[in-house]
Amino acid sequence: MNNQDHILFEGYISKTLSLEERATFENRLQNDQEFKKEFATYKDLNNFLEYKFGNEEQSKAFKNNLYKVSEDYFNKEATETKTIKFLPWKYTVAASFVALLGLFVFNNFSNPTYSDFSNYDTISLTIRGEQESTVKNAEIAFNTANYAEADKAFKELLETDNTNTEFQFYRAIANIELDNFEVADLLLKNLSKGTSAYKNKATWYLALSKLKQKENKACINILKTIPEDVEDFKQAQKLLKKLQ
Repeated sequence: MNNQDHILFEGYISKTLSLEERATFENRLQNDQEFKKEFATYKDLNNFLEYKFGNEEQSKAFKNNLYKVSEDYFNKEATETKTIKFLPWKYTVAASFVALLGLFVFNNFSNPTYSDFSNYDTISLTIRGEQESTVKNAEIAFNTANYAEADKAFKELLETDNTNTEFQFYRAIANIELDNFEVADLLLKNLSKGTSAYKNKATWYLALSKLKQKENKACINILKTIPEDVEDFKQAQKLLKKLQ
């Protein structure tokens, strides 16, 4: 894809091409499949920008930033070759499209996923008397990502110690991994309303459970309740920014 094509794309979208240029452009769309694909990509990004930066101030800020990046790029090229002249903003967007597309798409089109944020260390459970064997099984199963066996072991442990918040929390995570969201969410909601050491972690993972279920609105609402002074606040804000 060359810069001249970008200028044509922008001219066609903004309806600044002459009738003859427009006819030539449309004829090329019909007969040049590669050109057609490139135009579709450019148009999709253009539509996304209009949606993403629909607010006038945000749109202006983005354009100014893009202008600066492009200006820096072209000024550097001009210094090296002594032949490149700086272009107006519209043409600058077109000329810098390829260079910026990869980075922009990565930052804006990639949707956050559960696996991007679910980061728990190897667990070491508290062993209590007669439960030692089952606790060890739960620990090994969880740490080796055998979540079905982990859930089975945690369920057994909770049958005799149903107030153990540690078992409840890790059983909830195992069930998120298994996509058993009804079980996971119930456990996490109860923990998040309690006063245990897992209260805030439970809130964070409840948000991640909603993220995995693609319930972004619910995820956002939960993220907004996470206090500033807790361990996962920065990650919560990062995810919130990606979702809004």
